[in-house]
Amino acid sequence: MPSETPWYKEAVFYELYIRAYADASGDGHGDFRGAIEKLDHIRSLGVDCIWIMPMYPSPLLDDGYDVAQYDDIHPDYGTLADFKAFLDAAHERGLKLITDLVMNHTSDQHPWFQ
Repeated sequence: MPSETPWYKEAVFYELYIRAYADASGDGHGDFRGAIEKLDHIRSLGVDCIWIMPMYPSPLLDDGYDVAQYDDIHPDYGTLADFKAFLDAAHERGLKLITDLVMNHTSDQHPWFQ
């Protein structure tokens, strides 16, 4: 029985740092609403999957890799509803989405340090 190649073996990934990508709110930082506006461009590049760098609340001393809270979105990037809208918009365009989840360390502002 022939085995099917996993999708990620041949996928084109686009790594996205939300903070530096597209600013819809005008505050000088990228956000999920701005990224939604750019999804057609990303898809036009032949991308199959967007890899989002850390998007969680963080003091941003390590570009978001110093996670302070794993169950929310950094307020500069929007809300959980904005993230869900981004996810839905990506899926509507046939794009997959993965997130960079840092599990081997946290910020000193995480509750585990309190």
